[in-house]
Amino acid sequence: MHIILVSDRLATARSITLTWRHVLMFMGAMFASVLFLSSLFSYVTVRHAAEIRLPFLQDLLRSVNAEESQRSKDFVRENLNAMAIKLGEMQAQLLRLDTIGERLAGIAGVRPQELKAFEAKADGRGGPLLQPTALTSTELQRAVDALATQLEAKSDAISMIESQMLEDRIRKSLLPTSLPVDTQWNASTYGWRVDPFTGERAMHEGADFVALPGTAIKAAAAGVVVSAERHPQYGNLVEIDHGKDLTTRYAHASKILVNAGQLVKRGQKIAEVGSTGRSTGPHLHFEVRIRGLAQNPERFLRMAQSNQRPATSRH
Repeated sequence: MHIILVSDRLATARSITLTWRHVLMFMGAMFASVLFLSSLFSYVTVRHAAEIRLPFLQDLLRSVNAEESQRSKDFVRENLNAMAIKLGEMQAQLLRLDTIGERLAGIAGVRPQELKAFEAKADGRGGPLLQPTALTSTELQRAVDALATQLEAKSDAISMIESQMLEDRIRKSLLPTSLPVDTQWNASTYGWRVDPFTGERAMHEGADFVALPGTAIKAAAAGVVVSAERHPQYGNLVEIDHGKDLTTRYAHASKILVNAGQLVKRGQKIAEVGSTGRSTGPHLHFEVRIRGLAQNPERFLRMAQSNQRPATSRH
């Protein structure tokens, strides 16, 4: 671009050549000037408005501060309302947990005194609602902390109930309270009897189940097989350890289906009825022993029989 300058003071006309570089430099300088002036104006008006004491600047500053303050108040109020609603929901959940905990305590057989030892029962409260006001942040935080303490105590109480129920469940699963054979044991019960081989009075340390050969013999409780072998008098014998020095024996089997060291569940098939060893016919000889001493298995078998009895409806 060529610019020709003509003036009375100049003897001759002058020509100036402008390139794109000059144009860009000019535009950059203009942009920098505008930016500098606007920044300077903003700095002076906002930072020194109170010192300058210009009415319109002070009004502008007050308007900006009022808007910022209102936004902050609205934000805090919305957060407090949301926290208050959440606190109410948590209190309702705590009441539901109280009901569930009491029901579980009844099922687990936990006494109310034991349950109260883990949690502080809230005192009764009530009365009419007069001039309700919103909670402050301090009051709301205090309420949240108190609720957190109650939830922790309730969690401890429910954990105690859960442990009690788990312990009862394990204990019941280890007791021989299921029938080893689906038949009656009235052939020969525990106690003194006339020995079928010698005709003399002798102690019978178990209960006999008469059944057809091949009938399934099931574990009366969960445990670990400690013996699964041939015995001169018991014949094919399976012995299961149920913990706490409690064992059961299953004798005269025709076939053994488990091995020593194997973990078995309650009701699992471990052998089949036979007449091996010192036996007059196909049957299962069942024993319950504590610390190696034979116990009367009838009380366990009665429990097993009651567990299998269907419940009758009441009108």
